[in-house]
Amino acid sequence: MNAIADMPSSASNAAAHAQRGAPLIDVRDLRKRFGEVEVLRGVDLQIARSEVVCIIGPSGSGKSTLLRCLAALETYDQGDVRIEGELLGYSERNGKRVRASQGEINRVRRNVGMVFQQFNLWPHMTALGNVMEALLRVQRLPHAEARRRANEMLETVGLSHKGDAYPAKLSGGQQQRVAIARALAMEPHIMLFDEPTSALDPELVGEVLQVMKQLARDGMTMAVVTHEMGFAAQVADKVMFIDEGRIAVQGKPREVFHDAGQPRLRQFLQNYFDRNAFWARGPDDEAPL
Repeated sequence: MNAIADMPSSASNAAAHAQRGAPLIDVRDLRKRFGEVEVLRGVDLQIARSEVVCIIGPSGSGKSTLLRCLAALETYDQGDVRIEGELLGYSERNGKRVRASQGEINRVRRNVGMVFQQFNLWPHMTALGNVMEALLRVQRLPHAEARRRANEMLETVGLSHKGDAYPAKLSGGQQQRVAIARALAMEPHIMLFDEPTSALDPELVGEVLQVMKQLARDGMTMAVVTHEMGFAAQVADKVMFIDEGRIAVQGKPREVFHDAGQPRLRQFLQNYFDRNAFWARGPDDEAPL
């Protein structure tokens, strides 16, 4: 089943925007401070429809803050974030920029779904109940329709048989897949993933990445902050390396991973490969695979 293809058409302004070939996400000179620390220092980012962008970089480089600004979970200080052509977080009044109302923010980000490092499931609700809740409370769907859509999304992530299970009875990978189903149930045009496998045991990472790979094949537009370099190399249309709040390198996976000329990127990748090396001939051998 192609869950993306089955989703209803967008609002007229979003459809017109897409017909013009403009990016779904357009970020210009994005800056964000926490006190005296400038976490984002002039980020420019464009993500086209059905494009998968993986964002990599060291801890503290601003990756998660960037994603949270795209979802309006953080207020940015300068620059533009436009979602399907509409300014997010601010509005123009009498030639001045003012903070938008919460209702306006919610309207602009209505087609953005986000999945976090932690699963954030309600422990007193079943998997099905977790997926249904926003459909009932936010979209105000009739109960039968919310249940139908929630079951469909659980099927999409391979958990149709776990609808009656509570989070405590699910593995970490299953809980994260429920979280993905919950986000997909709102029928987003764009999915943001903030290190979705970082809280999982290694043996559970694969099942979540498989769901994300299928979403990419189905044409979902995705921005993924990740330490899974193999996933980025296989799935991304574009990889961005962020360091000290700036996009230092961006390009196709081969350009970033194999033809990297930027010294900081080479150092980052070498540290990653050193930590994840397996030995070819034994513990005394010095040549990693």
